[in-house]
Amino acid sequence: MNARKLVAFAIGPVGGAALGFITLPIITWFYSAEDIGRIAMFQVVSSFCILLFSLGLDQVYVREYHESEHKPALLKTALLPGLLSLVVGLALCFVVPGFISQALFSVDSVLISILVALCFLAAFVSRFLSLILRMQERGLAFSMSQVLPKVLFLSVIGVYVLFSFGFDLFHLVIAHALSITAVTLIYVWNTRQEWLVALKQRVDTEKLKAMLRFGAPLIMGGIAFWGLTAMDKIFLRTFSSFEELGVYSVASSFAAAAIVFQSIFSIIWAPTVYKWAAEGINTEKIDQVTEYVLVAVVILFSLAGLFSWAVTYLLPASYAKVQYILVTCMAYPLFYTLSETTVVGLGITRKSSYAMAASIIAVLVNLVGNYLLVPLYGAAGAAVSTAIAFWVFFICRTEFSCRVWRPIPRLKLYSMTLACLILSVLFTLKGVDRYFEFACAWFVFLVVIIVTNYKINFARIL
Repeated sequence: MNARKLVAFAIGPVGGAALGFITLPIITWFYSAEDIGRIAMFQVVSSFCILLFSLGLDQVYVREYHESEHKPALLKTALLPGLLSLVVGLALCFVVPGFISQALFSVDSVLISILVALCFLAAFVSRFLSLILRMQERGLAFSMSQVLPKVLFLSVIGVYVLFSFGFDLFHLVIAHALSITAVTLIYVWNTRQEWLVALKQRVDTEKLKAMLRFGAPLIMGGIAFWGLTAMDKIFLRTFSSFEELGVYSVASSFAAAAIVFQSIFSIIWAPTVYKWAAEGINTEKIDQVTEYVLVAVVILFSLAGLFSWAVTYLLPASYAKVQYILVTCMAYPLFYTLSETTVVGLGITRKSSYAMAASIIAVLVNLVGNYLLVPLYGAAGAAVSTAIAFWVFFICRTEFSCRVWRPIPRLKLYSMTLACLILSVLFTLKGVDRYFEFACAWFVFLVVIIVTNYKINFARIL
């Protein structure tokens, strides 16, 4: 992928994150922490619906795209089973009309339940349509489909603020519904040529069975991964309150710098590495990417530790501890991104059961960690538990890939990431009392990684 395509794909995540930095402080000043916590639960369940009802076929679509001679038929085969299953599932929820709203928000509202159901459907369809743009390397269209809904969401919030109304859960859900619906409509327009052809295709039942066999382990792996990313929020709601969950969600949202890195890399990496696989494995390039991503991960950890204090100028005083939780919250996207470079062997060899096993091991670690730490440390405990779990997740994916494909040098990978983990965990738990000492430690860490890798040339892999 050349530099122009890289920039085109980067516009979406970077622009979306920039708009998020504008929107988030506004929300914290005008909406209660409890409502922010409720929206966090909405996002958790929305991601669960996509993971569960996609049946693993979204990942199969990405894996098979370059090798398929009938791409529109592949799209329909991948999309239709999950979409029908989701529609049936949502219909069953409306046997009790306010069930969705009550289960998510502890608020009995039929209208909110309808809005949430529409959001789930829109998000599911968007997931598959976005894959078309991603696999066709239509970076600008992909990015605009991400940025414009953020603009709409910010505009709706701006209207609420301008006219001094809408500072409740119902109007916040409306803003999210408009945003998610907008992205779906944009994707529908940008991919119209592909899905219009796909509508006329016949679903090959034999092909579907083969795809489901590959995707079936990914379903359990996906559920396990959802538990890995959502368990912290569930434990906070169970052992704490929506207010504590809201504080934690704000800290997670400010980790958007790392999420931008993860988004850009994931968008580019999967199509690129499978294209390399189709053309003949280039293991030297893959190893170079791993080394470069490791350096970027350490630099981002260090910068977050040095400048996390800046968020206190954007938030009300009640969110003061966000600056200490933020660094540990970055472990999820950063360790996950690094694992994407070391786990390619599982995708290339189609050993999807190992991917499921990595998620299950990590989610068990997170379960124990949250059980022990959340009652003691609240949001900080949830952040620490998730960070440890994602480091274990990274280790498992790397080791499994080495076992089924080829071994790679791992001492530097494990030692540098462990140092990031330990320093971020200590900063989260003890940073309030020893902020200056931790700032010095982060600075030294940053200098060391830059000095030892100053000759690195990231452009070599483009």
